[in-house]
Amino acid sequence: MNAPARLNAQQHDAVTYMDGPCLVLAGAGSGKTRVITQKIAHLIDSGVYEAKNIAALTFTNKAAAEMQERISKLLTEPKQASQLTISTFHSLGVKILRQEAAELNLKDRFSILDSDDCFSLVQDLAVTTDKQTIRRIQGVISLWKNGMVDPVVALKNAVDDEEAQAARIYQNYMATLSAYQAVDFDDLIRLPVELFRSNDKVREKWQRRLRYLLVDEYQDTNTCQYELVKLLVTGAGKKPMFTAVGDDDQAIYAWRGATIENLKTLQDDFSDLKIIRLEQNYRSSTRILQAANAVIKNNPKLFEKTLWSEHGLGEPVEVSSMPDDEQEAEQIVMQLSAHKFERHAKFSDYAILYRGNYQARIFETALRRDNIPYTISGGQSFFARSEIRDIISYLRLIANLDDDPAFIRAVTTPRRGVGQSTLETLGAFAGQWQCSLFEAVFKGGIEAKLAPRQLTPLREFCDFINQIEERASRPGASGKGENAAALLDELMHEIAYEAYLYDNFDERTAKTKWQNVLEFTNWLKDKSKGGKHEDGPEKNLLELTQMVALMTMLEGRDQEPDAVHLSTLHAAKGLEFPHVFLVGVEEGILPHLGDPDTPAEQLATRIQEERRLMYVGITRAQRTLHISWCKKRKRGREIVQCEPSRFIEEMKLDEGDAPPKEDEIITPKDRLANLKALLQKPKAA
Repeated sequence: MNAPARLNAQQHDAVTYMDGPCLVLAGAGSGKTRVITQKIAHLIDSGVYEAKNIAALTFTNKAAAEMQERISKLLTEPKQASQLTISTFHSLGVKILRQEAAELNLKDRFSILDSDDCFSLVQDLAVTTDKQTIRRIQGVISLWKNGMVDPVVALKNAVDDEEAQAARIYQNYMATLSAYQAVDFDDLIRLPVELFRSNDKVREKWQRRLRYLLVDEYQDTNTCQYELVKLLVTGAGKKPMFTAVGDDDQAIYAWRGATIENLKTLQDDFSDLKIIRLEQNYRSSTRILQAANAVIKNNPKLFEKTLWSEHGLGEPVEVSSMPDDEQEAEQIVMQLSAHKFERHAKFSDYAILYRGNYQARIFETALRRDNIPYTISGGQSFFARSEIRDIISYLRLIANLDDDPAFIRAVTTPRRGVGQSTLETLGAFAGQWQCSLFEAVFKGGIEAKLAPRQLTPLREFCDFINQIEERASRPGASGKGENAAALLDELMHEIAYEAYLYDNFDERTAKTKWQNVLEFTNWLKDKSKGGKHEDGPEKNLLELTQMVALMTMLEGRDQEPDAVHLSTLHAAKGLEFPHVFLVGVEEGILPHLGDPDTPAEQLATRIQEERRLMYVGITRAQRTLHISWCKKRKRGREIVQCEPSRFIEEMKLDEGDAPPKEDEIITPKDRLANLKALLQKPKAA
């Protein structure tokens, strides 16, 4: 094995323990990724396990990619890293389902519907266009699936008409997915769990394949994910061999089904569980950690743990009260700019963190005004807009007639007389013949399943796609296929997408969406000619589609630009920055209290989760932390009075960390003078 990074005593224990189930309680910044990667290397180099029998499960593709890269540098034979299973829970679920499709009565090429596809499906079943209602039902169905609650039980336990309606839609939703031979995101874990529960032979096959399991961010697992882990590591005569790495103080995803109870359940289900605490923090200064520890100790503790650091005392944590939210944004941007200038830092050293996405707008305005570059976590990409995805679905289908999700989206957008029941019948028929939906339209025997009024629009649509596909791939004068720009124009004309937008949306929304579509198609046309600034060859429509597919997959993988990072606290988890501004720390925002009629017990649980969110925010900072709150804030058209968050008092800051007096806050008038003064300062050695 290559020389390992230096491990402290607790990290060493976690890496070398191989006698049974192990829970590593890894505090913020305590080197959990180092422990997981070193442990995988140790498992292999000790000769006890082969790389092909080890799986590490993460929650993001980024975390999986980082883990894979780090392990390949640790192993004596780096090629062994490619034999490991390092993936998200959902990617492992896909792998299991692809290999065991027949056991679940799925065709080999079953479709995976994304959130947009599922939104449309729920919209049809709920018979409403109210986006908030559709998203609510979609969210409830997701929670039921992640909690392993089937539609019959959901309906039986419904507490009111709203929940009963959602349960009935859930039942129809499941039936429709089955008929489509499709699964959604939640099924990628739910279905393997159901399969392993009901089929010991398949379960034992996967247990032999994955003999040692590591789980990252264990506190973020939901009921379904924990059940998958348990089914993979337990069995008759099998000693459970796994390492779960997590932190109960950073459990912030209850709203999407994650349950902190899984940490407690682990001790109940595995009586010989070895617990190792990682408390040395390698990220932050002592003052920042003292504030974090003081806040989180107000929560009931599953496991006692106190973070400490050898980075020295560090600068005081600053707390500022601002007159209102506009001045908060202006002051923060001003302070950030001056701080960067004084320290010769980079913009990427700074993060502005907030509780809700809506808080970003005012900071974006202030940053743009000062020409400061910034990035936003979780912002919607151009390719993710529904109108762009609609057009891409046609291109995907032309490039691959077996692409079922693309077929479903294209054939129903715009509507062309193909309804839900038609697609369900077609899906069931395609499942019976193990073929794509497109192929099923022309297969013998379909006439007995669908009436002429249902089959005619389907075949007209498929004939049209076939014609475009043939012309796109038929060699022309250039040896390439028909001119992509002309074909694209013809496609847009034939599907009448502009008319569809104006029929289904208000004029302003339709106009914006159509402008986006024109921007996209013009960009495609430019690319088809090799691009204005490119020397590449012309591309036909099929090559363009492949290029778009690759771009949408690779989006966001570019190197991080030198820009201030704007992010919600949820999206910032796992990240770290030298200098952090935590803004809008007020009662009602952080903690976000929700419905005023929430029962006291639920409210207490919510505040505990919000406190963990504050803890996550504080522990993102390495060197300096600045917290701000507003005395007044705009809410819609109203100006409301605000109170500082209870979490500020809970930080127990020293006198040296006390908030600045009102007259210490920089005014815009002083700004130029301050920056001029900074220019006179000698550069740091």
